[in-house]
Amino acid sequence: MRNLGKGMRVLCDFLTIIGFLTKDESGYGLTQDSELFLVEGSPAYMGGMASFLFHPFMEKGLGSMTGAVRKGGTILPAEGSVSDDNPVWVEFARGMAPLTVPSAGVVAEHAAGSGAVKVLDIAAGHGMYGLTIARCNPAAEIHALDWKNVLAVAHENAVKLGVADRWHAIEGSAFATDYGSGYDAVLVTNFIHHFDVPTNIGLFEKIRAAMKPGGKIAIVEMAVNDDRVTPAGAGMFAMTMLTTTPTGDAYSQREIETMCTRAGFHDVAHHAVPATPQTVTIARARCDIGACRQADLGNGI
Repeated sequence: MRNLGKGMRVLCDFLTIIGFLTKDESGYGLTQDSELFLVEGSPAYMGGMASFLFHPFMEKGLGSMTGAVRKGGTILPAEGSVSDDNPVWVEFARGMAPLTVPSAGVVAEHAAGSGAVKVLDIAAGHGMYGLTIARCNPAAEIHALDWKNVLAVAHENAVKLGVADRWHAIEGSAFATDYGSGYDAVLVTNFIHHFDVPTNIGLFEKIRAAMKPGGKIAIVEMAVNDDRVTPAGAGMFAMTMLTTTPTGDAYSQREIETMCTRAGFHDVAHHAVPATPQTVTIARARCDIGACRQADLGNGI
């Protein structure tokens, strides 16, 4: 440690104080969490998140907070972060995948089914929600929808996980592209907060039309409580949406359920994701009782 320059010594001491490093007579070392989450090459590496969270585009939005508050939405050019084929989502896909592990596990638990199932992953990004289902169910076929450059990242992940033969790309917008039909499950993960309620209801209606009767929709969101200030992480997320999207917001479980039922879904249930601010909402596409029973049998339920 005696050979460290002043700048490096102060930095290492600072990182020790805030809990990223350890320090003893032999020198500095990594804490267990730092080794797991901050060493590139670790399966849980989260350092790549910085490229998205501190992307100049996102910082510009937050830096324009006064204008966004006055307007009630972003003052960024075009549609903000939801403009067509925005390259910021490539950074998201490359940096944010490790954060999905807990919520992707809950989604797979409730939506993977058994036997041959057809899954649509809306705005797939890194693809990890659909890919987790593919790993849990060796007969699942995943159809991932997103912009071409973003899907390239998801395909890389599909290859790494050994499921690329059951992963299929659908290029384009979730609102304009033809999904196909016959889906047993549809995943809408960390997406609806970018849009207002009428837009989301329209999206859910389009999704329902592409599903088998009784099929499941899985929605992942940082759901805020009805007071809109708790939990804190979800409540503050509304400001990110205000400054980077024209109409986005943080939604409560009650609001998510209302959007689902108005779009033709029922049996809505919310599942907490342990140690995260996220909620997984599962709902079924409406159908008559007989058709639902047949769908349950077909999905191995």
